[in-house]
Amino acid sequence: MLFRSPGGLDCAQCDAYKLTLSNDLEGQQALLEKWRVEYSAPDMTVAAVTCDGCLAGQRHGGYCAECPIRACAVSLGHSTCAECEQYGSCEKLHNFFQMAPQAQENLEALRH
Repeated sequence: MLFRSPGGLDCAQCDAYKLTLSNDLEGQQALLEKWRVEYSAPDMTVAAVTCDGCLAGQRHGGYCAECPIRACAVSLGHSTCAECEQYGSCEKLHNFFQMAPQAQENLEALRH
């Protein structure tokens, strides 16, 4: 099974996660420069591209540290939202799926 975020993203496909896992400091610096431009965030630090995965460790890069979906799943003790009784009616997920339809497909596969 692939390592997924609570919201259904595949962390194994995330550049920040892969670079952190491989301890590739040069790669992290290159990704940092890319994200500073891509997200119009010139003050972004290397912490934004340092991530152990949504449910592992203490380092959560990019938006993941403040993600309300991750926070909700952790507070309920779920590893993914697929485990949640409110899955079908969750507004946070519904809005997220509009931006990340692959995440919904991943969670649906876990539910079956």
